[in-house]
Amino acid sequence: MQPESISLGRGLKGLSPVIIFLLLYVVVSLIAGDFYVMPFSVALLVASAWGVAISKGSIVERLEIFSRAAGHSNIIYMIWIFILAGAFASLAKEMGAVDATVALTLRYLPPSMLVPGMFVAACFISLSVGTSVGTVVALAPLAAEIAAGAGVSAPFMIAVVLGGAFFGDNLSFISDTTIASTRSQGCDMSDKFRANIRIALPAALLTLCIYLFQTFDAKPTSLPVDVSASWLVLPYLIVVVTAVARINVTIVLSLGILSALVMGLFIGYTPVAMAGFMGAGIDGMGNLIVITLMSAGMLGLVKACGGIEWLLQSLTRHISGMRGAEVCVSLLVGLVNMCTANNTVAIITVGSLTREISKRFGIAPRKAASLLDTSSCIVQCIIPYGAQTLLACSLAGISPAEPFSYLYYPWALAACVAVSIIVKGAPAKTGPSAR
Repeated sequence: MQPESISLGRGLKGLSPVIIFLLLYVVVSLIAGDFYVMPFSVALLVASAWGVAISKGSIVERLEIFSRAAGHSNIIYMIWIFILAGAFASLAKEMGAVDATVALTLRYLPPSMLVPGMFVAACFISLSVGTSVGTVVALAPLAAEIAAGAGVSAPFMIAVVLGGAFFGDNLSFISDTTIASTRSQGCDMSDKFRANIRIALPAALLTLCIYLFQTFDAKPTSLPVDVSASWLVLPYLIVVVTAVARINVTIVLSLGILSALVMGLFIGYTPVAMAGFMGAGIDGMGNLIVITLMSAGMLGLVKACGGIEWLLQSLTRHISGMRGAEVCVSLLVGLVNMCTANNTVAIITVGSLTREISKRFGIAPRKAASLLDTSSCIVQCIIPYGAQTLLACSLAGISPAEPFSYLYYPWALAACVAVSIIVKGAPAKTGPSAR
């Protein structure tokens, strides 16, 4: 049975909360010249209030629609993972795990390998810690120091760090983009990782080859690297190994936290001090949690008003087959990411719509999650007003626009995404095993 066709007027009315959210954020940001002056939470609050106002039924019924969508089991489970990830990331960082990982990765590198080594370090650290921002904080100052000592362009070195940072942001099991994309599409993280690595690894290897070719005659320089505490990398290794072993992500993060706590006691931290580190990490996830809840609630109102179904009809009207649907998913999350400058928010915003498209056109959940994560990371890496670029360039003392011409990895990744769409993968499974 074909679903009811929704008129243009009703469809636009149903989508109006999303339109108001994007316009409010983009217009205010353009006027202010700062894409972070308008808080996402405030824009979502206004859009959600409008969604409640245009919905049918009593005020209690409208708020119930919002609350049911925000309190969906997938959303709450996602929030639990955000909390554990925040606690682990903060605790491991305070234990010195980031510094140890940097030192261990950069050990024994010859001069011609400094730039490729920095890229590998950024890839490994971001894969381990699950955050591109954390990787930028760890490596951008060191990258600026290497650039000054080796006569390498600072924007070039910052672009190297940004590319590697988004490699791990895209693939890491504890990245919020991985969590959001897999939960929204109903697939296992390990399945998404296997689909994703086929896209990201060739792009990373191609980028690495470019760096090797460009820096093979780099002049010598010296870097003081202390590897005496390299054992501090253990919590990250436990997280990666257990995640690859397909252990539930909540258990993975719990094991990571436990190992960091034991390590902290060995170093000499008190339980109260470590509880403070974990609390700071959890508090740092607060804004993302609020955005997640409000985005889910707002989209619940949009769906109830027919906006999602109308958009789905409009987007799929001219799609011919699985490849067209995959292109649609990639473009959709990329466009939303350009407007929000936040890849996690973009994934959350279009996640439910992507799942509907995937069901209709037979895209495997693992491929849909991979496309969501990868396409959003591509856009987040190349926009000069993204948080990662702004932070890295601030630490290096350069303009956010300068690294753009050296961003090889996101463009290589975009090419690999295109190849993955052209070379059609396996169709989606049906039945309980599909999850």
